[in-house]
Amino acid sequence: MTEREKMLAGQMYDPLDPQLLKEREAARVLFKKINDLPEERKPERDKLFYKLFGSAGKGLWIEPPFYCDYGNNIHAGDNVFMNFDCVILDVCEVRLGDRVMFGPKVQLYTATHPLNARARSSGEELGKPITIGNDVWLGGGAIVCPGVTIGDGAVIGAGAVVTKDIPANVFAGGNPAKVIAPIDNK
Repeated sequence: MTEREKMLAGQMYDPLDPQLLKEREAARVLFKKINDLPEERKPERDKLFYKLFGSAGKGLWIEPPFYCDYGNNIHAGDNVFMNFDCVILDVCEVRLGDRVMFGPKVQLYTATHPLNARARSSGEELGKPITIGNDVWLGGGAIVCPGVTIGDGAVIGAGAVVTKDIPANVFAGGNPAKVIAPIDNK
């Protein structure tokens, strides 16, 4: 099993593997180019985002700057919007549904490290995928931790730290994020 295969499977892997280093460098070169393009070249920037991501539906709109680890592990549905300064650490898959909206500085972290100090000092790391359903809005500065699923129609309040799954059609906020109220999305 390659280090990339281990990484995507959520197993401990070596982040200094030459293939992974090369893929992260390619992503950095591409998102730097994206982030440096002036506003009048937005169509070119949009094409580069489609090249960076593993897959994306129509209407992808991302305000630069944007940062990620690999890019090719990000899969976005139709009409996904990300405001300025978003970060996605995509060592595992990130799946975004249709009509997902990110406020500025939203961060998704699939990457994590072992809690055990001896395992952590090995230099190996691991990840857990993140899934965000359709019609989800993440307020500015929200952080989504490894392994979290957010259900359809949910709203995550600004500054929330989402450490556990959030069901569909609720408003959640705080640190750690908790369900605050249901949302009638009928």
